[in-house]
Amino acid sequence: MRDAMKLAADHGAAWRTGATSSVRADANARSIHPTASLEELRHAFGGPLPDAPEEGQGVIRHLIAAAEPGLVGNTDARFHAWVMGASHPVGVAADWLTSAWGQNPGIYQCSPAAATAEEVAAGWLLDLLDLPRTASVGFSTGATMAGFTCLAAARGEVLRRSGHDFADLGLAHAPPVTVFVAADTHASNLAAIRYLGIGNRDIVRIPTDGDGRMAVPELAQRMAGTEGPKIVLATAGQINTGAFDDFHALADLVREHDAWLHVDAAFGLWARAAPGRKHLADGLDRADSWSTDGHKWLQVPYDSGFAIVRDPEAHVRAMDITASYLTQSPDGGRNPTQFSPELSRRARGFAVWAVLRALGRQGVAEMIERHCAAAALLGDLLGGLSGVRVHNEVVLNQLVVSFHDGARGENLTAAMEERLNAGGRYFFRTAEWKGETVLRVSVISRETGEAEIRDLARCMEREWSDLQAARRQG
Repeated sequence: MRDAMKLAADHGAAWRTGATSSVRADANARSIHPTASLEELRHAFGGPLPDAPEEGQGVIRHLIAAAEPGLVGNTDARFHAWVMGASHPVGVAADWLTSAWGQNPGIYQCSPAAATAEEVAAGWLLDLLDLPRTASVGFSTGATMAGFTCLAAARGEVLRRSGHDFADLGLAHAPPVTVFVAADTHASNLAAIRYLGIGNRDIVRIPTDGDGRMAVPELAQRMAGTEGPKIVLATAGQINTGAFDDFHALADLVREHDAWLHVDAAFGLWARAAPGRKHLADGLDRADSWSTDGHKWLQVPYDSGFAIVRDPEAHVRAMDITASYLTQSPDGGRNPTQFSPELSRRARGFAVWAVLRALGRQGVAEMIERHCAAAALLGDLLGGLSGVRVHNEVVLNQLVVSFHDGARGENLTAAMEERLNAGGRYFFRTAEWKGETVLRVSVISRETGEAEIRDLARCMEREWSDLQAARRQG
C-alpha cells in the first residue's frame, strides 16, 4: 500500500507542477489537450481482466501511462473553455486523505469527524457568502445536484402552501407546479426540473436581454396569468456573460405570489465573497435557496457543490432518509443525509474545510478580484482590434467574443478557435450565443492573472492577424 500511494502522490505533485517524474519524462512539453485517440486510449486501458491480482505499484504505473495522454489540462492557467476550477493543492492533499480514511458521512455516527467538518465548513460558507446564517447546507456532487436538491425543497414547500401533502400523495395527485426560467437558462437547470417530474408544459421561458438577464416585466405578466404553485429560477453569473438578474425585483414578485425564488449561482455566488464585486449580487440574499459549485471558483477538487436553503425544515422534508438503524446523534451532531440525496457518499467536507482554511477570507476575495480584473483587461485589449467584438459587459470573469471578416462580415470565430488550440498551449471551445458563433472565455483557474492574460491577448492578436492575412491571400 505504501509504495503505491507514494508513487501516486509523487507523480500527482510532479504532474501539477510540470516537473518530470519516474513514470513520464515529457511533462514539460505536455499539451493541455488530450494527445491520444479514442482507439489508443481503449488499447491502453483495455485487454482482458487479469485472472490473478497485480502488484499495486505496477497497477498505478499502468494507470498513469494509460490515462495521461487522454487528460485535459483544466487545472492549467491557460484553460479558458469552460468554468472549471483548478483544484487547490491543499484541497487535493485533503482529498487524498479523504480517500485513505474511507469515511461515509451519511449520518453522524458513521463518521463524527466527517459530519463535523461539514458542519463547520457550512457555517464558514454562509459567513463568507453573507447568506442567512440559519440556512441549511447540503454537500453535493456539484451545482447540478445542488440545484436538484434546492428545487426539490422548493417543489415540496410550494405544494405544501397550496394544501398538498407531497410526502403522502406525491406528484400523482398534485396540482401542477409552474417553473419560470430564463430563455437561455443553463441546461443543468432543465435537467434538474425534469428529474423532479416537471415537464416542458409547466416550464415558462422568460426572454432575456443581451447579457442574459431575465426580463422582469415579462415575468410579472406571465406570473400574474398563472394559477397554482410557482417557482422562479434566477441566475447569478450567466454561464456565457457572467450577468446577474435583478434579485430585488424578482424577490418582490415572488413574495407577491407566495412563490419560491431559487438562484442558480454555480460560480456567480462567489462574487459575494469579494468586496469589489458583492454589489453585483445585491438582493440575492432575499432568495429562498441557492446552488453553487465548490469545484469552480473555490477551487475544491471534484466533486463539490453546495445546496443552500433558507428554510432548513423544507430542506429536510425533501431529502431526509430515515430508518430504524439510522439513528440521530444523541449529542445533536449533524446528519448530512438530511441535506443531500445520498446515503453513502464521499466525505466532501474535509477538502472544503481545508481549502477554506488555506485561502482564508482574504485569499478567496483576492482570487476572485484578480480573475475579474483579468477578464476586464482581456475585454479591453480585444475590444481595440478590428473585426473583434466583445458581446458582453465584462462584470465578472466571463467574456463572449466573436471574430468577423471586415470586408465580407463572415464569422471566423470557429477558425480562430482552431488556431488558438492548435499549439496545445491554450484550450478554447465555441458556443452559440444570441444566434451567433462565439468564443467563450472563462477566467477561473487558480493561478491565472494579468501576465497570463496579456500573453493570451498577444497570442489572439497575432493569430487574428495571420488568419486575416491568410484569408486575403486565399
